[in-house]
Amino acid sequence: MAGLNHDPNALPQHGAIRREDGSVRFSLWAPSARSVTLLLDGGGEHPMQAEADGWFRLDIASPSGAGYRYLVDEQTEVPDPASRYQPDGITGYAAIVDPHRYAWRATHWRGRPWHETVLYELHVGLLGGYAGVERQLPELVQLGITAIELMPLGEFPGERNWGYDGVLPFAPQSSYGSPDQLRQLIDRAHELGLMVFVDVVYNHFGPDGNFLGVYAKEFFREDITTPWGASIDFRRPEVRDFFCENALMWLQDYQVDGLRLDAVHAISEKDFLVELAERVRSAIPTDRHVHLVLENEDNSAELLSHHFDAQWNDDAHNVLHVLLTGETESYYSDYAQTPTEKLARCLAEGFVYQGEDNRHGRLRGQPSGHLPSTAFVMFLQNHDQTGNRALGERLIELTDEPALKAATALLLLSPMVPLLFMGEEWGCRSPFLFFTDHHPQLGEAVRQGRRSEFSEFSSFADPSARERIPDPNAQATFERSIPDWAARSEPPHEQWLHYYRHLLDLRHRLLVPRLAGTQALGCQILADKAVAASWRLGDGSLLYIDLNLSSQLVPVDERNGAHTLFQYGLNLCSKGHSPLPPHSIVISMDLIT
Repeated sequence: MAGLNHDPNALPQHGAIRREDGSVRFSLWAPSARSVTLLLDGGGEHPMQAEADGWFRLDIASPSGAGYRYLVDEQTEVPDPASRYQPDGITGYAAIVDPHRYAWRATHWRGRPWHETVLYELHVGLLGGYAGVERQLPELVQLGITAIELMPLGEFPGERNWGYDGVLPFAPQSSYGSPDQLRQLIDRAHELGLMVFVDVVYNHFGPDGNFLGVYAKEFFREDITTPWGASIDFRRPEVRDFFCENALMWLQDYQVDGLRLDAVHAISEKDFLVELAERVRSAIPTDRHVHLVLENEDNSAELLSHHFDAQWNDDAHNVLHVLLTGETESYYSDYAQTPTEKLARCLAEGFVYQGEDNRHGRLRGQPSGHLPSTAFVMFLQNHDQTGNRALGERLIELTDEPALKAATALLLLSPMVPLLFMGEEWGCRSPFLFFTDHHPQLGEAVRQGRRSEFSEFSSFADPSARERIPDPNAQATFERSIPDWAARSEPPHEQWLHYYRHLLDLRHRLLVPRLAGTQALGCQILADKAVAASWRLGDGSLLYIDLNLSSQLVPVDERNGAHTLFQYGLNLCSKGHSPLPPHSIVISMDLIT
């Protein structure tokens, strides 16, 4: 396998890298080009040396902060695809960055074990850039969050975007702030005991501003297509190095604590993912906690035995969404039949689909019951499941409060690793819409594509109904998505915030110390929309969760000898909890002392 013997101390191959003698090595993999010239902003033109395997390189003295770009075949100016900073956006000059100039304060930080993780996914732009996120950190610590997860940061066109349209994955988005402002955010998070994860996109590039096809056609393969176009060719070592070096940049130059790998099911060479994980593990000191998390619609459980810590559990979200809202269109149709049984399987074994046919008649998933519960990231909301709705409604708008509170207790007190989406903890009702900042022609194409995407939904079957779908390219769409953070201290938001804080306090005090080594024992179906799940925790204690999302009373066996940790929807003065009232949950534990 390519790269397995890679020297973890070797300098990166891609980009402008400061060398020990003070010079800068400029390297561009351009196998389709005849010539490449380095253009320094105000410093003239410097032809680069053609080397083997399509590389062009040049060593030259240049100060940090100096601007540069490349001239390909004496006719096309392009940005460095491995630019570390684009102060003027994707069309401007790259800036030479020395990652060692920042003086880290939290020098003793080594991260936190995975089982302590409570993730909080956020969009940096909606919080006011890197400095805006930094201002929110104390509140998140008080809430009980242990890790923030930043939606993709790679430079994208314009000033506002989800981040999945990035075209320069090494350059943190310039409209959010400078690289050192990002480092300052991460440094402050570490001082407060928070981990920082970055969502990285290795399956495609955005539709505007990617020039790789001009000088490196070999970066792509035409025989495999993805939803975003031609597939990236991970058979090539230069391509593998590009993305592995990107992962290591975030972990080493920015000291982030983990990566969430977006949509790896769209990466054809799965051994690349194994290589990436192995290169990360070999390069990071063993006394430092670094975590790798997958998003993988294929439910490939085998990847979770190759140095990956966990996977987003879309199955858990989807079946809970069906039970909470009754929605069964599009991908929710995979969970429309026997959703209670599917929830039970999820709680007992991790994935719902472990090799069964999905709605397209394709086999999906692998057996996952052998994996620890902490191998799954559970959520009720995230950027995808909220923002990919036509109107961006949050779950609080789609279901009753008692049912949502019962499901929230399941989320925060089950052994799976919980993820919250920004604002859900205080009952935020602002939509999270899909937004972009493309040039007018592409913006119009995105607008039309967005509206046609929802034509299969009954509520948008009429073309006139689709006119209600917000224009992604409109400034107002972005502004509507900004949460009203000041509302947190007002009713009813403060009640929601208290509820989340209480549950996370219970998790950290009573569950987290026992989580390592947890295994599910099974899940009993009590009635329609009602289940009783149990786990053996790492210290031998038993955890029980009895959940009723139905509108009926449901009988449940008593947990004799078990101590009730939390209950919602029951009369607190009653003895026991049989039967379970509608929209209720009881969480109890048989402690090993």
